[in-house]
Amino acid sequence: MDTPLQTSGPLTVAISSRALFDLEDSHRLFEASGIEAYAEHQRMHEDDILDPGIAFPLVRKLLALNDGAATDAPRVEVILLSRNSSDTGLRIFNSIQHHGLAISRASFTSGADTWPYIKPFGAQLFLSANPESVRLALENGVAAATILPAKAPAHRHDQLRIAFDGDAVIFDDEGERVSRESGIEAFHRHETERARQALSGGPFRGFLDALHRLQAAYPPGDASPIRTALVTARSAPAHERVIRTLRAWDVRLDEALFLGGRSKGPFLDAFGADIFFDDSQHNIDSARQHVTTGHVPHGISNL
Repeated sequence: MDTPLQTSGPLTVAISSRALFDLEDSHRLFEASGIEAYAEHQRMHEDDILDPGIAFPLVRKLLALNDGAATDAPRVEVILLSRNSSDTGLRIFNSIQHHGLAISRASFTSGADTWPYIKPFGAQLFLSANPESVRLALENGVAAATILPAKAPAHRHDQLRIAFDGDAVIFDDEGERVSRESGIEAFHRHETERARQALSGGPFRGFLDALHRLQAAYPPGDASPIRTALVTARSAPAHERVIRTLRAWDVRLDEALFLGGRSKGPFLDAFGADIFFDDSQHNIDSARQHVTTGHVPHGISNL
């Protein structure tokens, strides 16, 4: 069943502290020596500013979309969800303030799950380094992806560029199931016969819709601060159903790449994606050599 679409309010993204900042040294200390050693380390270094993490450039570009918006009516809001306590989380907020990020809302859970707070905050997307948190968020109807922690990638351009896989991400995994169970010829036949029947929405349909509403506030083309792309293993004749579905949803994607099974990484590099979402670990392994990637553990490929 499709998730009900939010029709108003800002685009809201919830993010974990390990995705936003480079906390890997601290995380290794936690795994080696436990929570008390970790907490003492954070208190001792709470005035030491954390370096940007893998999703930091994405967050900075998202928040930059608020330039010119009223302070009480932001176009984008970013929420911090952290398993730190508020005490050990002081270093994180100090780093947020140092880097000039307009993030004011947060949840510190002292080791408990963070995903239950995603919906109360109204977030349409959750990015985390914790695969279990991501899986639980998806099961509860929130678009979510696992990001492998790393240092922030180099800046390439000012425009925010987001790329999506199709099946099991924007759309449901109906086509992937047919392909896996009956082969590629059966898949093409299945999609050709249903070319004028809209696909059902996948876990990222709500986020795509919210992103589209934000993007619609700007003129299309190079002048827009947002550019989106569909990067899919589909090829003709399975392309038609995708195009007609997006038309039925009244959603604009600036680029559509039908790769017919070609490796996605070089194409994402050429597009210059700030982040790419895919359900296939194989595609993630290719893409992350070139761009920041979010694994969406959904559908038949993740059973």
